[in-house]
Amino acid sequence: MVNAQDPPTPTPSVPHYRTLWLVLFAGWLFAYADRAITGPVVTWMIDNDVDFLQAAENPHALGGLIGSLFFAGYMLTQLPSGHLGDRYGHAAVLTVSFVWAGVATIVSGIFAGLFTFVALRVITGLGEGAFYSNDRSLVVTHTPEHKRSLGLGVAITGLAFGLTVANIAAPPLLNLGEDVLGRNDAWKLPFLVFGGLTLILSGFMWRFMRRLVQRPLRLRAPFGRLAAMAVVFCALIMALFWASDRLGIPEWLAAVAQIVLALAIVAVMQRRRGVQMASALRDRDTMLIYIAAISILWSIWLFGYWSVAIVSSAADSSLVEAGLTAAFNAGAGIIGFPVGGWLSDVAQRRGLGRRNLLIGATIGQGVLVLLFGFYLQFVGEPSLWVMGALMFGTGLFLNAVQPMSQALTADLVRPENHGSAFGMWNLIAEIGAVASPVVSGALRDATGSWTTAIYLDAALVLGSAFLYLGVRRTGPLQADTSVPSMAAGKPA
Repeated sequence: MVNAQDPPTPTPSVPHYRTLWLVLFAGWLFAYADRAITGPVVTWMIDNDVDFLQAAENPHALGGLIGSLFFAGYMLTQLPSGHLGDRYGHAAVLTVSFVWAGVATIVSGIFAGLFTFVALRVITGLGEGAFYSNDRSLVVTHTPEHKRSLGLGVAITGLAFGLTVANIAAPPLLNLGEDVLGRNDAWKLPFLVFGGLTLILSGFMWRFMRRLVQRPLRLRAPFGRLAAMAVVFCALIMALFWASDRLGIPEWLAAVAQIVLALAIVAVMQRRRGVQMASALRDRDTMLIYIAAISILWSIWLFGYWSVAIVSSAADSSLVEAGLTAAFNAGAGIIGFPVGGWLSDVAQRRGLGRRNLLIGATIGQGVLVLLFGFYLQFVGEPSLWVMGALMFGTGLFLNAVQPMSQALTADLVRPENHGSAFGMWNLIAEIGAVASPVVSGALRDATGSWTTAIYLDAALVLGSAFLYLGVRRTGPLQADTSVPSMAAGKPA
């Protein structure tokens, strides 16, 4: 087991840790483009009355449910795949995840039909769910501790590029799709293009990971276990979708059921592995960080999934103009992720603490989201430029807090349990991603505007800042065999 505080010294045959950051950056770019393309495509489907969506009574709520079901799949494999990475190697599980994502995204663009489309998006999410916890663990393992948060921020900056690329590329790809595939099948082209690019990158990533770990990757065992889990989880998620689509269960209730399923997985893992991984699964301080992270993913996928619809509805603009304006929010991560990570490392070295900086950045994000809501509610004809500026500001703080929170999590957990801890972080946080698209879409259908959904996001963000105040430790527990009433470590 490699100690995260003493990464291997690069040699001519072992890639430098900065090269690892860049490879994972590319992975985040395509992984997020693959999933973010769904939002603009679904918006286009609604506007163009695509066959399998045109009969929906509440199209935005249904579109949000499609996004939520993807994230249900993504969420459910977070914790189990982190444990697989701790057992079989994070590089191996990450490689399996990326090949899976490329194949599943391509197949999403081949078959039509509502049930089939949703099932393929769920399958894509189930595979991509293994990326996050193993990516974070690789960065922490192979990066010097004093650059840990910066590395986490640089790698995940690819997320912002992926969201930006998806928002900008979707409209022209859909227009091209109309010329190449016809109007009713134009939505397929974005999935075919991005899935193909992801599959090409997965080949390069496989070769790189072999050099990184200096041994052949054990892919069969983690793939088999991940596939077995995916079969069960996909069946459960699609049963929820069938119940919502055929039996008339409200979309928001289906999202609640997905969250209950995720919490059941947490309970099982805590019962089976909690004693060995106390600081990752049972500790009060890390649990507060996990719960607070729900607001991070809620914000990302309110704007990441619906930003084009928010802008086009408020300003009565074209899809291309709305996509370019919405890209300001996603593009803010290009600055926010690495700067947030760098500031977190500086605060840690100077004794200011990551937690305090995280609280300040979270409050800044919440205030800017409130201002965005006020602007949409009280300005009769919103300006695309002003909306772009406000979305850039909210995105800047939103993306800065993510590496801060992740580095704080790594500080509190023993190295051998980093995969499980990051899996737990994202599993709990993904509750926000599951609920945000469908709840926000339902609020839009119920109220006729997006302001209520934006105010709800602001409330969740500001509430999460208070949760961070409860984090009192800055170091890992001395041993993961028990959880004392007052966790060991230095006071925050």
